[in-house]
Amino acid sequence: MSTTRHPLTLKCYAQRSQNQPRARTTIRAAWLAIYTLGRRKKKAVTSKKGTKPIAQNRKARHDYYIEDTLECGIELQGTEVKSLRRGQVTLKDCYAQVKQGQLFVFGMHISPYEHGNIHNHDPFRTRKLLAHKREITRLCAKAQQEGMSLIPLSLYLRNGRVKLELAVAKGKKLYDKRHTIAARDATREMERRIKEEH
Repeated sequence: MSTTRHPLTLKCYAQRSQNQPRARTTIRAAWLAIYTLGRRKKKAVTSKKGTKPIAQNRKARHDYYIEDTLECGIELQGTEVKSLRRGQVTLKDCYAQVKQGQLFVFGMHISPYEHGNIHNHDPFRTRKLLAHKREITRLCAKAQQEGMSLIPLSLYLRNGRVKLELAVAKGKKLYDKRHTIAARDATREMERRIKEEH
């Protein structure tokens, strides 16, 4: 027994079969858009590219001739990182030394974290610097020369990680410091006159 469908029913089936691929394509496009947007938002939130200064040792450039510099990582505790992000650190009287083939920084003051518990860090503790062995060897060779020291210049965040700029520096004599001050004052005076003329 043959069954015949009503012309309207056949028309509905035909429309449904034609619209089904379009509907699938539309759904796939919508899901793809949602997935891409979600990844973009996640990437934007987790992206920490760039450099953010934390502290500078301004006295170092006044008291020393900078011969060479090196970017190092630094081993820190959780409360130290939180204090650093608030800028609660002093590099004024700190220095670095090579001991048993490893770099350490001494005299760096990181204030205790105000919301820390009994496990808060020691502000003046010795901290290990992270660098490649060949870089440590190169710095050690330069630092062993007469009058050379390893002086931290600055602390900053690079891509969300704390970095320290370490310098091989030679101490200035008193007359060298006076010459530096005079040269700086002369430069400022020249810049001021140029601004006045323009």
